[in-house]
Amino acid sequence: MLLRGVAVTFLSSRRFFCSNSGYDLASAVTEANREMESLFGEFPSTGHAGSVSSNFMDQGPQLISEKLGKNEVGLTHIGNKGEAQMVDVSSKKISKRTAIASCKVILGKKAFDLVSANQMAKGDVLTVAKIAGINGAKQTSSLIPLCHNIGLSHVCVNLTPNPNDSSIKIEGEAASMGKTGVEMEAMTAVTVAGLAVYDMCKAISKDIEITDVRLERKTGGKSGDWFRKE
Repeated sequence: MLLRGVAVTFLSSRRFFCSNSGYDLASAVTEANREMESLFGEFPSTGHAGSVSSNFMDQGPQLISEKLGKNEVGLTHIGNKGEAQMVDVSSKKISKRTAIASCKVILGKKAFDLVSANQMAKGDVLTVAKIAGINGAKQTSSLIPLCHNIGLSHVCVNLTPNPNDSSIKIEGEAASMGKTGVEMEAMTAVTVAGLAVYDMCKAISKDIEITDVRLERKTGGKSGDWFRKE
């Protein structure tokens, strides 16, 4: 099928073909074919020189998925046609899964001294942030659209003041007996805890930073154990 009057997107390139313009349609289609052939191999014969098979175009995302499946780990939240999807984990085995995440909240000296002395107007910053982090972990599937609603068996959030740089180190751990990991729950826990610290201290300083949100370690599941190498 010849391409006429349609906008076609090939990966990061975007070209607009219009039969009414002075644009060289044949050259543009030939160039596009070469680009697609470099990725997927030679096109199936359609009997129309310089045209792109609509069937092949429809299969493009699926072919990408198949190539990823053969050569490397793909994105499981993307379907064969490129649409977002919630992964079906029904065939996975139940196992104990844990994850530890961390972040840092840089307060500045004035706010840090008030937090350390428990003199903030809103109350005990560290306790409020700890509870906020635990609640955040339990609400992960509501906040992150494609996360599964899993039963958490354990959530722990610890906040440690560091006077050397006037910061609060936050570490969160989540655990579950289930079919999918708890990395997102651990990372949501520390992120929400950090936001709670900011909320409790923002009247003192607007320069507070929440930094270095990251996964530190995970165990269980098909991919096995993983830990961050410093």
